[in-house]
Order: sequence, then structure tokens, then C-alpha cells
Amino acid sequence: MTGLHQTTVSTSVSNCFTRLDDSLKLKTAVIGVIGLGYVGLPLIRALVDQGWRTMGFDVDESKVQSLKSGRSYIKHIPAAWIQNWVSSRQFKPTSDFARFAEADVLVICVPTPLNDSRDPDLSFVEATVRQIATALRPGQLIVLESTTYPGTTRDILFPILNANDLQLGEEYFLAYSPEREDPGNPDFTASSIPKVVGGMDRRSLELACRFYEHVAGDVIPVSSCEVAEACKILENTYRSVNIAMVNELKLLFTRLGVNIWEVIEAAKSKPFGFQAFYPGPGLGGHCIPIDPFYLSWLARKHEFTARFIELAGEINTSMPAHVVQSVASALNEQSKSVRGSRICVLGVAYKKDVDDPRESPAFPIIKMLRDAGADVSYSDPHIPVLPKMRNIALSEMHSQELSEPFLTQLDCIVIVTDHSAFDYELIVRYAPLIVDTRNATQGIPSIGKQIISA
Repeated sequence: MTGLHQTTVSTSVSNCFTRLDDSLKLKTAVIGVIGLGYVGLPLIRALVDQGWRTMGFDVDESKVQSLKSGRSYIKHIPAAWIQNWVSSRQFKPTSDFARFAEADVLVICVPTPLNDSRDPDLSFVEATVRQIATALRPGQLIVLESTTYPGTTRDILFPILNANDLQLGEEYFLAYSPEREDPGNPDFTASSIPKVVGGMDRRSLELACRFYEHVAGDVIPVSSCEVAEACKILENTYRSVNIAMVNELKLLFTRLGVNIWEVIEAAKSKPFGFQAFYPGPGLGGHCIPIDPFYLSWLARKHEFTARFIELAGEINTSMPAHVVQSVASALNEQSKSVRGSRICVLGVAYKKDVDDPRESPAFPIIKMLRDAGADVSYSDPHIPVLPKMRNIALSEMHSQELSEPFLTQLDCIVIVTDHSAFDYELIVRYAPLIVDTRNATQGIPSIGKQIISA
């Protein structure tokens, strides 16, 4: 009797893998995406486009209700798409995490910010995984896409999921695949960017690759979750370090009277051995300002100092203060002080032509200018109302329309994000003073106006 019971259990366990593998091959599996922000919602789009049935989970009930009503809160995901997804029943948004068991694959796309001491804050990931663990059933694949440090999947997710007595690689499966979303970039979407995939075991890797083969263009399997986690950290640290270098060179070249933008254009003519990176007012977005600090934190845990990475982080985080100092110096040249000056910040999104304000350098710049006594406004056609941010408290502000009367009554314009929608000729014509952190006014006749590159 015992032998018969063991055979039945073994067959059932083996069937978990086979059934999920078959449903992934046939695309009959239900895919749940947890976190419906700038990563999760584009992933839903890629899944629906490939014919998957999806569920979307989010703790923000207002987001869920918007999606159920066919409304979008992300500019590059039109409302018409969401309406089609919902009406065709390919997408079911919900805030009921008890429904995790209805999905065959659960993809975690929740935020992984830094805390006040710049250590990784994995509270959103941990809370999500604990809720998954309460609903975990045989035959589910869990994939973490949120950016994090090497070891997160093994050291945090696995112990929580494994506590419910289901066996990894037999009854449930666990993998890591870093998101590589580039908001607003029409050339690279979730369905066309290659997916790096690491599994906690061979079967988890096989199932995760099977799943992503029907989502992304290319799938790159790697030997472990740690390699996949480290891959994303490397990609963003590479950018952070190179941006820090050009930011520092900008400061040096400015003192030497050399135009950094012209230098970069000249260097780009070399057909090998050089990739152009550009200076700016500081880093923005969820990844590049944050990920390198994950690595330096992990290094300290292992009694290693990542000096190069930490120095790059210090340079990049100092740039908003440099911009404010440039504003103060420029106003001083006109016998004005920051206190009482009317200053408009152009662009609060973290990059050009998107509506994503996460970690935008515009927020510390606005705060520092206000703290110095300036009368600060902003203009951003993509962000009509200044959203609340985790670490910087600002009172409610609304985007101002750029017009001749508005521009002429200002003391200074600060170009932080160079949106294409801005009429730079109008700005140069009527703004009395411009501090340009993006080289947006290059080639526009200044007509005697003072334009400061910062």
C-alpha cells in the first residue's frame, strides 16, 4: 500500500511539470502580472499581443479601477489597447491577491527602491512573495522581474515559498528574469528585447524559458538566478559610471572654457572604442540611480568596498546641487538673488518625451530652489500635476503653459528635461535667462539673451 501511495505521489509530482510545460507550449496557461506600473503594464501588452490570457494584480485600487474602465495612466499604453484587452477578456485586473492561485505563472514586477540610508528596500517584494506563498499551489511558476541584487531569489524568495511544504522543481518552480523596459522607446518593447533567464533548478529554468519564448524575441538562459540578477546590475552600473564620467568632465571642461557637447560629438566620429554618454542634471528613472547602490551595499556585506561605483553614485547625485548653484551664479551676474526670483523648471519627467517622473532630478532641484526662497513653477506637457514622491515632499503644483506673457515675467528658466514638445525658439526669444542642462537650445539664435550651460 505504501509503495502504491509513493508511486501515485511521484506520478502526480511529475505531472506538475508536464502539465505546466504543455500549457506553456500551447499558450493555454493563465499569466498573472503583479505590479501594473511602467514594467508590468507593458508586459501585459506583450502577453496579450502574443495571445495569452492574463491577470493583473496591484495593491493600488485606483489603478485597478482605471484599467477595468479601460483608462490608461501610462502615456505609451493607449486607453484603446486596455479597452480591447478587457473587452476580449484577455486581461483581468484585480486587487484581490487571494486570486493568485488562478494563475499558472506569476511574474513579480513590484518596486525595489532604496531606503533613507540607500540600502535596498525589498519590502514590496517580500510582502508580495508572502502573499503568493499563502496561495501557492502545485504547478505554478514564479518569476521575479524586479531589479535587485544577486542572491535575492535564492535568499529571500525561496525560503518564503518553500515554507509551505511544496517541493521546488517538482511541485512549484522559481526563476529570475530582469526587466529591461525602456519607457517611451518605440524601437524596443517588452516583446522585442531579449530576455535573460536564470532558474533555481533545471526544471524551473526550462519552464521559464518556455514561457518567455512566447513573449520576447530572444531568450538567453544563464546558469543561475544570481547570474541573471547580476546581469541587470551590470547593465545599469555601466551606464551610471559612464554618465558620472561625462558629468565630471562637464564640470572640468566648463572651467577650461571647453564645450563638452562639442567634445562628445567629435569623439563620436571614432568608429570603434567609443560610446557616447551625455551629461545632465542628475540621474532619473527607477533603475540607473538605484541599482549601483544595490551592488555597493552587497559589497559592504561581503567586506568589500566598491569605490568606483560609490564615487560614480556620489557624482551623479551631486548634479542637482550643481544645477542650483549654476542658477544662483547666473542670477547673481544679473544682480539678482535666488530668493524672490521667479524660476520655472522645464521638464519633470526623468527623461525626454515620457510621463515617468520616478527619481527625476527635477524634484531635488525644485526643492532646493524653494528652500533657497525662489518662487518656483514648472512646465511639463506630459505631467500636468506634480505627483507625490517617496523621499521629497513638495506641495501640489500644476504644469504651466509656456507663452510670451508667462516667459517674460520670469527671472530664469531651467531646462531639466528636453521634451520635444517644448518650443525652444519661443523660450529663447522671451525668457530673460536660461540655464540649459541638456544642450536643448543649441543652434537657436540667442538674440543677446544669456544662456548658461549647466
